[in-house]
Formats: sequence, structure tokens, C-alpha cells
Amino acid sequence: MSSKQNVLPVAGILSGALVWGVIWYPYRVLQETGVAGPLATLITYTLALLCSAFMLPRVWRELPKAGWWAAGLVLSAGWANLGYVLAMLHGEVMRVLLLFYLAPLWTILFSYWLLGERLNRYGYLVMALSLCGAAIMLWEPQRGLPLPQNISEWIGLSAGMSFALSNVVSRRAAHLSVEAKSCSVLLGTVLLTAPLFWWQGGGQVHLPGMDAQTWLLLGLLGVVLCATGFAVQYGVTKMLSNRAILLFLFELVIAAISSYYLANEAMQLRDWIGALLIVSASLLSGKLHSESKI
Repeated sequence: MSSKQNVLPVAGILSGALVWGVIWYPYRVLQETGVAGPLATLITYTLALLCSAFMLPRVWRELPKAGWWAAGLVLSAGWANLGYVLAMLHGEVMRVLLLFYLAPLWTILFSYWLLGERLNRYGYLVMALSLCGAAIMLWEPQRGLPLPQNISEWIGLSAGMSFALSNVVSRRAAHLSVEAKSCSVLLGTVLLTAPLFWWQGGGQVHLPGMDAQTWLLLGLLGVVLCATGFAVQYGVTKMLSNRAILLFLFELVIAAISSYYLANEAMQLRDWIGALLIVSASLLSGKLHSESKI
């Protein structure tokens, strides 16, 4: 692979990590102006889908041929995005994100089941470090088992599982173009958000009541999500799943800085210890590719 071919996938994934490390903040700003998470997610991802309309003819030709793999990508990526936004709106940014980044643990399992990537000695170490990091971070003596402490943390955990699954499915569905994959991510988010929005009384929302500044922010988010979705799908398509997750760790650095300065959140000692173990697991996951069957 040429240097240019190496640089572009890396740049695509790093751009996604940068965007997702700070995108929780504009969604919180929107919520404070009265635009709830499901509505903001539905509008921004619909706008992103409209921005990618030029790719839709090719997408409609490819997706029906992909069958269950296309459906798996749509649903897993859709919940990863929606769950991320919902968890970040109400939870502590870094705790939610660290639970999200247990993704290497799920990536190992999904890669084994769907890609035939065998578990070597590093795989067992990655699993142990991930689980120990989560246990240290979540353990509360009075609550017994080290489990997520609120609904936001549970949503963050499930979104991380869906994120890992979407990356693995994206590699498995190698016959799909990058355009089809990026549109599938946007479409899945819209399809999963719409029922939640209406269930929460979406029919009573008066969209024209939002001011021009709010619409501008929503529009900018839509454009950014469209561009980022394409860049990330290009990256995960061209790179092995366990290598891609390493680059996504850049999001933790961005989120740690942004949550400190924008939300005045500070991590406790046990959170740092848990984070160190989870990050170490992600770093080691880059050594899992050597025994892949594909």
C-alpha cells in the first residue's frame, strides 16, 4: 500500500475521532435551547442524509444486493450514533466515553464470529484489561456488582457494542462501496431516531419556532456529520478493525480536554486507573490482526 493510501484512511478515522470528541457539546447547547436530543439527532442526521443525496442512486442499487449485512450495518451504526448522543446529553462525558470504548472487547468477539479472526494471546490480555478497567471504574461497594450506575452509562455501553459491531460488519461487507456504507450509517440513525422522537410527543413540536441561530447550528452539524461519516467509513473499510479502534482512541484525548473546559468535569483517581487499563487494552488490540483468516 502506498504512503497516500496509508494516509487517507488514517486521516479519515482521526477526523471522526476529533469530531466525536467534541460533538456532544453542540447537542447539549441545542438541548438547553429547547431542542431535545432525539429531535436534534433526527434533524441533523436527516440533513446529513440530504447532503449525501447525490450518492443515493448508487446506494439504492447496492444495498438490496447486500442483504443481511446491509441491514446489520444500518441498525448497528444507527444505534451507535443515537446511543452516543443520548448518553452524552445526560451522563458524565468521560465515564460514558470510557464505557463506549470498551469497544475493543466487543470487536474481538464480533471479529471472531463474523470475520474468522482468531483470538491469540493478545486477545485474552485485551479482554482481561478491558474488563478490569471497567470493573475498577464502575465498582461501588454499596451497590455490589460493578455495573453502569445510570441509564446514560448503560446506553453508552450498548452504543459501544454497536460501534464495534458496525466496524466489523463494515469490513465484512467489503462488496459495498464507501458511499453505500456512509449513507447506511446516516439512514440507520434516522430510522432509529424517528420512532423515539414520535414516542416522546414529537408531533407536538413546532419546528418553525426555532430561531435562525438554532437552524444554523443544526445545519452545520448536518454537513459535518455527512463529511465525517464518509471519511470514517473510508477509513474502516481500508483498515483492519482492531487497527482502526486504536486511532479512534484520539477521541478520548479530545473528549477529556473538552469535558474539562466546557463541562467542568474532572475524573476521580479510580476513573483514571480504569481509563489507563481500557486504553492499554485498545493499544494492544492492534496486535490481533496477524492471525486473521481474511
